[in-house]
Amino acid sequence: MSSSNQSAVVDTQLSPLRSWLSVVSVAVGAFAFVTTEYLPVGVLPQIANDLHISDGTAGLMVTVPGILAAISAPAMMFGAGRLDRRFILLALSVLLLASNLISAFSTSFAVMLIGRALLGMALGGFWTVALAASGRLVEESRAAKAMAMIFGGITFATVLGVPFGTFLSNLFSWRAAFIATGILTAVALIAQAILLPALPSKGSVSISGLRTLLRRSNPRKSVLLVLLVIGAHFTSYTYIAPFLAQGGVISLSMISAILLGFGIVGMIANFAISGPAAKNLQASLFWMVVLLMVAEVAMPLLQSSAPSVTLAVLAWGVAYGAIPLCLSLWLQQTAPDLPEAGSAMLVMGFQVAIALGSFGGGVVVDHVGVPATLWTGAVLALLSLFLIASFGVNNKRLAEALATR
Repeated sequence: MSSSNQSAVVDTQLSPLRSWLSVVSVAVGAFAFVTTEYLPVGVLPQIANDLHISDGTAGLMVTVPGILAAISAPAMMFGAGRLDRRFILLALSVLLLASNLISAFSTSFAVMLIGRALLGMALGGFWTVALAASGRLVEESRAAKAMAMIFGGITFATVLGVPFGTFLSNLFSWRAAFIATGILTAVALIAQAILLPALPSKGSVSISGLRTLLRRSNPRKSVLLVLLVIGAHFTSYTYIAPFLAQGGVISLSMISAILLGFGIVGMIANFAISGPAAKNLQASLFWMVVLLMVAEVAMPLLQSSAPSVTLAVLAWGVAYGAIPLCLSLWLQQTAPDLPEAGSAMLVMGFQVAIALGSFGGGVVVDHVGVPATLWTGAVLALLSLFLIASFGVNNKRLAEALATR
């Protein structure tokens, strides 16, 4: 979608109340998507046990949707053509509902992966369409607020998604967590069907923009940075529940509480980092990655102490809560003249990093052990620090430096 398309107001007359309710329906959909994406992290040991697979193999539940989302994001951006965006959003919500139901009632890991594959197909397309369409549901002056509401659904899911699944799994079963998310998806789907107006296409993105961006040195380095940083997180975070359960010092109920704390401090950090990142983006990202690396190194060393491990997890939550915003701003500054292509690169980079990180972590788990995933993540974080420094630590105007090469 072109820049004009993103800021355009939909050609329909909606009351202010219905306009905002339609935005809320998309925000609820965003919450359902992110919750479904992260759900296996909190219940991975239970699923692995019930489906008779290793923890490392179970990590494919995160890898498979990540790969397909990385493919579907640009495919949707280039292939949506003139289709009504309302129809696309509804179709993607149907896919998400099917994903949750298939996952909930899967009797084998192969069936589970089919459900997770449907999630990946829908996920990349959803982010491509939803964020651009959200600003068309309200007056142009309110478009930024509408988009912030969509991101609010993402943040809320990041806070509650994993501990929500862990809590329901402990209370009932991991299948109940998928059923509950399916019900949430159905609510979002019905609300969107009732509230969303027609959202006719007003243009499409040319693939030439992405090609232009990839010819530049700094955008290529920035995508590598996304791969390293997000890979450092998901290589370890995908297997955090099995790690916390090892040693017998942390109960299942404590794991749920710890992961909730991870999300809460992350949400706070997401808002708190905005000011420092605006003043010095490079330093903000650098020190958040340092904090991530220190937490990953500390956790295996402190595994016998529940309070110490909990503090390390919370420090990790602070770091990761701030990192996505920093990386988003970084990619925006890398390509100020090609914002849509930059957004596509960010989505693809994130999803590829999630897929590769969770897959690589799974290999490490099966061959070395769960604690080794934390060491692996720390090494990736260290490499990303060198890459951040390679842009020049004395640059006062990083945006100018990034945009010129």
